[in-house]
Amino acid sequence: MYGNDFSAPEDAPGGGLLGEVAAAEAALRAAATRQRGGGPGPDADLEAYFADVIDADQKIEPRDWMPEAYRKTLIRQIAQHAHSEIIGMQPEGNWISRAPSLKRKAILLAKVQDEAGHGLYLYAAAETLGVSRDELVQLLLDGRQKYSSIFNYPTLSWADVGVIGWLVDGAAIVNQVPLCRCSYGPYARAMIRVCKEESFHQRQGYEILHTLAHGTLEQKAMAQDAVDRWWYPSLAMFGPPDGDSTHSARSMAWKIKRFSNDELRQRFVDMCVQQAEILGLTLPDPDLRWNEQCQAYDFTEPDYAELMRVISGEGPCNRQRMEHRRRAHAEGAWVRVAAAAYAAKRSTAREAVAA
Repeated sequence: MYGNDFSAPEDAPGGGLLGEVAAAEAALRAAATRQRGGGPGPDADLEAYFADVIDADQKIEPRDWMPEAYRKTLIRQIAQHAHSEIIGMQPEGNWISRAPSLKRKAILLAKVQDEAGHGLYLYAAAETLGVSRDELVQLLLDGRQKYSSIFNYPTLSWADVGVIGWLVDGAAIVNQVPLCRCSYGPYARAMIRVCKEESFHQRQGYEILHTLAHGTLEQKAMAQDAVDRWWYPSLAMFGPPDGDSTHSARSMAWKIKRFSNDELRQRFVDMCVQQAEILGLTLPDPDLRWNEQCQAYDFTEPDYAELMRVISGEGPCNRQRMEHRRRAHAEGAWVRVAAAAYAAKRSTAREAVAA
């Protein structure tokens, strides 16, 4: 019904963003080949030294002194990002057993596996800040840390898998590419790989929608229905408006973030309009129009009250997502115990050889 044709769409989404990732990677490599100016002297003002490193657009590394508020902000953001990757496996995992062909199933399996890997990269980056992975996971299970609100919506059709790739992963890429230039080194380096892999995820979703939109009338209607349901939740992924954002200003001052929520949201809209035209699908916003003066699209803002309700636990799938996560964590306890025992055994063997 859905077709197994993998012919390339006329235009690949997100090419300019990949160029930014490549530039950030080149900058990280260049920075690694040169010594940063000597560290602070014994009587130096550590806060002033930290500010100088940030102002010089250099990286803070795990052994560097940093303000406690900077460390806590990073832990909160990286942990939420990691949790989102892990919880984000569920909506698409729901379709692995129902993918319309073996090829589609293999690709979707690989994508979900990538998301698990992204979570692990990010937990490892958070651990460099002096917090353990077990602590972060427990905070999530206890409801004391959050994950992206977008994953609290259901995937009702195969077209939803395509829209998650195109819109949800597309919004994630717009949000995450600037993080490749984050002031905290381990986070920036992790994001290089994450963004490269997410670009494939976006392409996969875009290709699914391209196939559906150029298929039967029923297939195109399915694709349009999915876009209608996911457009505004995707816009809300960038967070509340700048005036209502609790953390943005400080994160931008520390160069953890490079752009505000509203700037990123605008960039995402401008990118999606042209892609939707190529797909032959309509973004569900009657007020979407080009603003010649601003050289950008005017658009209807998402319902931020709904965003806050979903964040507070009242979304369509909040309870289901967390029940699944708690159950999977409990059922996987034996794997963690076995892996720890194996690692201890290998460590003992290496010590014996060294002795």
